[in-house]
Amino acid sequence: MKSTIAVITIGFSLLLLILVAPVYASSITAIQEINTSPARFDGKTVTLRGVTKDPTRIPVIDLKAYVLEDDTGEIIILTSDNLPEMGKTTTVRVCIDHLAVIKGEALGTTVVELQRYE
Repeated sequence: MKSTIAVITIGFSLLLLILVAPVYASSITAIQEINTSPARFDGKTVTLRGVTKDPTRIPVIDLKAYVLEDDTGEIIILTSDNLPEMGKTTTVRVCIDHLAVIKGEALGTTVVELQRYE
């Protein structure tokens, strides 16, 4: 009986590690880093963590967005998924793209949610 409980406990621990590890495997990028040097992140995928706020939904074009705020700043994130619950701390993996980068300056920055870990 004790060995069965030990096996279940180990199995559950491994499952939890497999599910949670991808979130923390990559480092969390401070929002200020993106806002300060957006061209450096062009085409990159990063992980952000912050509090969600200011949901926006435009049904005609199926556009949904929200603001993610951490201790360093805030950034607008576009999503095709349902909007997250507002006021909650959330970790998201996002892709950062620009319409153009001219002389090191990023124009038309978009931050698109790829995966959300709530």
